[in-house]
Formats: sequence, structure tokens, C-alpha cells
Amino acid sequence: MFCYQCQETAGGKACVLKGVCGKESRTAQSMDLLLFVVKGISVAADALRRAGCMVPDEVNVFVVDALFATVTNVNFDDESILRRVDGAIVLRDGLISEAERHHVVLPDIDELNWRGRREDYAEKARRVGVLSEADEDIRSLKELVMYGLKGMAAYHDHAMRLGADNADVHAFLQQTLAKLAICTLTVEEWVSLVLETGRWGVKTMALLDGAHTAAYGSPEVTKVNLGVRNRPGILVSGHDLKDLEQLLEQTRDTGIDVYTHGEMLPAHYYPAFKKYDHFVGNYGNSWWKQREEFTTFNGPILFTTNCIVPPLSDAVYKERMFTTNAAGYPGCKHIYTNADGSKDFSEIIAAARSCQPPVDIESGELVGGFAHEQVLKLADKIVGAVQSGAIRRFVVMAGCDGRMRSREYYTEFARSLPKDTVILTAGCAKYRYNKLPLGDIDGIPRVLDAGQCNDSYSLAVIALRLKEVLGVDDINRLPIVYNIAWYEQKAVIVLLALLSLGVKNIHLGPTLPAFLSPNVLKVLVDNFGVAGIGTVEQDLMEFGLLS
Repeated sequence: MFCYQCQETAGGKACVLKGVCGKESRTAQSMDLLLFVVKGISVAADALRRAGCMVPDEVNVFVVDALFATVTNVNFDDESILRRVDGAIVLRDGLISEAERHHVVLPDIDELNWRGRREDYAEKARRVGVLSEADEDIRSLKELVMYGLKGMAAYHDHAMRLGADNADVHAFLQQTLAKLAICTLTVEEWVSLVLETGRWGVKTMALLDGAHTAAYGSPEVTKVNLGVRNRPGILVSGHDLKDLEQLLEQTRDTGIDVYTHGEMLPAHYYPAFKKYDHFVGNYGNSWWKQREEFTTFNGPILFTTNCIVPPLSDAVYKERMFTTNAAGYPGCKHIYTNADGSKDFSEIIAAARSCQPPVDIESGELVGGFAHEQVLKLADKIVGAVQSGAIRRFVVMAGCDGRMRSREYYTEFARSLPKDTVILTAGCAKYRYNKLPLGDIDGIPRVLDAGQCNDSYSLAVIALRLKEVLGVDDINRLPIVYNIAWYEQKAVIVLLALLSLGVKNIHLGPTLPAFLSPNVLKVLVDNFGVAGIGTVEQDLMEFGLLS
């Protein structure tokens, strides 16, 4: 295997024996093969579209799912990936036949011509991975685009499950995958495609934001309970609010409580979920602490998306793990979607009935719900605080959390910020500081949590609105600085989205992506001011936050 798509990649270079995430080499290679065939699907689909032919909806659904399934920490189940490869070949060959029927000429490429069987998969997978592109800089830019597409697909998948589909997003995804397969572009042209991917990322996050608020209302300031009750519980991890909604409906009046974990915390901010009195609160912290926190929770855990940490061999909770959507783990029960979009969570509910209540691991409350609509309601107050000098800077600390000890930097950075600064956050990076007693400024909390990583769109909306209200002609002249943590590909599309909006001087850490070659990194540094983190004191000085 050769994988360097996440921040924790081995030695800051690449995972070649086994993923630091826990992914086996054969599974990673199966994912390479899946993406190889998906590129073939996309070449055929893009050619059909350009010829004015219809592309079946099942192609759009399949491509989005396949991209999402290869995001870090989503799927560890080798067989489920191989079944997707099986399906991809059938789908691709159907498109090839359709092209022949309409006299659409397809390119003579391996992604379309290969006719492997199961026994051929392993050998082919070893030859179609990241290193199949020999040029280091072109490979770097291609992978930067690919990881942006993966993050975009994840967000579009959530929107689709809420009925918010966008044909143009599908067309862009497949057109770009086709370019990754067949196009010979210059470095400048690949950089342009990187920024175009970011622009489509903004559109996709806006689509998901609209889907969430249409279904569940606009997030509002909410106090979230951190304690437990003396009843069996189900813990929901990941990001998918549609799954949470269905589970809450099916657990009504059952005597079972539902808790969130990790990135599902912001579900509590939506008005529609407040009608469920058995939706108790948030249990635990960020995704990487799940081995200890899932043990003490005692009840079943539902993984709706990424953030799976492979359980240890003696883990007592493994038999209580359930997956759904693109997520998968060998030996765990998978909950499939019915033809009408519904899911039957009765097995999880039955499992919960036989479990002890969660063990209390903390108490108190967290405050969140500062998505763009809520913050804009406070616009006059915030602008007044900025103009009076009560708020000197906003510090965007969105993104991901992770296991590396170097991420303690973000806790110390937040703790060391001057008291006239406000943190804008989204994603699980907030767990590094959202429980610190940072106080408020004139009643405005110093940590404004917009929600999940996909809710980083809210931070862009807030910045653009402040630009308008403050009469600033350049987004980079706002009193906002960016110190963002990253881990996986959904953070990559957020980064590309910010770059496409013209945001510069973003600090990215705790390490810079291994997939950025020295020359590509120089382009990002010279043109966009992207930089790594230093020490807390150095970065506070560089951001102008220390006198």
C-alpha cells in the first residue's frame, strides 16, 4: 500500500505496511482499485453527458458512495469494498455499452478496458494506486484534487439523504475524476482545477447547509448536557442527521436514551431534535478517545459515517458496534437503507435493552449553536464590540482533532489567546478547547461553535457578512485570522473552499500534508500564504495577538 491522505500518515511521509488509522494493506489497495474503476465510470459518464445522453441516477449515487467509503476512518471492511468494486465494473460496462449504442467514442484507457475478476483484483490493485503517477508534482496536485472530491462527496451524500440533490455537483465530480484519468494538464492548469474544486466545495456545503436547516430548522444557541441518566442508552457517532432522526423516532417511548459522540454533538443545536425528551446529551469527547469512552458507555454504538477507531482485540464493546451508509467494519452489523430511504434500527434497540446504563464520566454543559444565522442575529452586537475594541480579533480554529500529542498545541493556543479575541470553530477540533473556562466578551461567548466540519460553510458566510457590514473591500482585511487543524479529506475540501474564496495566510497543522510536494507547497505558500504552525508564542506573535 501507499497512502498519505491523512494527517497522521506514518513518519509524515506515507503508510506502506498498514495504515496508522488501522486500515490493513489489502483494504487500502482494494480502495485504490475501487477508485481506479470509478474513474472509468466517470470517463464514460462524462462522455455521455457531453454527447447529450442521460446518465442514470444510480451512477451518481454510486460514485458519491465510493468516494465517501475511501475517506479516512470510514470503512475498514475489505469485503464491503470489494463488493463495491464488483458493482463498479458492472456499472462501468453498462455505460460502455450505452456509449456504443449512441456512437459515443470513448478513449482507449486501462480504466475502461480492464476486465478483471475477483482473483485478479489484488494484483491489479498493486499497480493502480497513488504512485502510478510518476511525476511528483503532478501526483501531488492530482491527489489534492482527489482528496477534495472525497470531502465534497461526503457532504453531498448527507445532502442527498435529505432530498437535496444537485445534478451539477455530480457532473463536476465525474468530469473531474475523468480528468484525473485521461487529462495531461500543466501544473498551472492543475492548480486552477484545485481552486475550481474549492468553489464547488462551497456550493456543496451550501447545499448541505440548506438541507439541514430545511429539515431541522436553523441551529440556535443551546446548552448541551454532558451527564447521563439511569437508563440504557444508544450512542450515535459520525455526522448523518437523517440517521439520528430515524433512530430518535424509533426509540420513542422505549425507555432508551440517545446520546451523541464526537462530531454528532451539534445535532443538539437544531430545533427539530429538541422535541425528543430521550435525546439526553453528549457523551465523551473527540473520536480518537472512543476506545475508553465506548467501554464505559455500556450500550450500542451507531457509526453513521467516518471516525471509526478499530477496537482492540479484547474490546468489550465490539459486538455492540453497528455501521451504516458508507461506514463499515469487519464483524460489525451493517444497517442498510431500504428502497424508500428508511432504516430499521430494531436490532440496535434490542441490543440496548440488555445493556446497563452509561457510566457517568463528566458533568456540566457545553454551549453551541453559533451557525451563520444565529451569529448574524448578533451582528449589531458583534460589530459594536469590534468597533469599540472589545473584540480585537476573531480566530478561526475549525477543522479536525486527532491522536498526536502535538495537537495539545491547540489547547494551549486557545488558552493563551488574549481576552479580547473570539474563537470561531466547527468540526471536532473544538474538543481541544471547548471545555476551557474562556468566558465571554460583553455576553458573547469566546468560543462560537458553528457545528460539524461541514458547517465550516457558516464561518465563510459570517466572514463575508462581516466584510459587508464593516465596509471592507478584501476578506483578508477583516479582523479574522485562521489557525486550522486538519486530519482527513473533508478538511481538505474546507481548505480548498477557503482558498477559492480568496482567504490567505492560513496556518495549517499540526503538520502540513504529506501529499504536498515541495514545489506544490511553494505554490500554496507564495500565492496563498499557507503555512505550518510553530510554537504557540511564535504564532500568537505572527497573528498580531501579542504586543
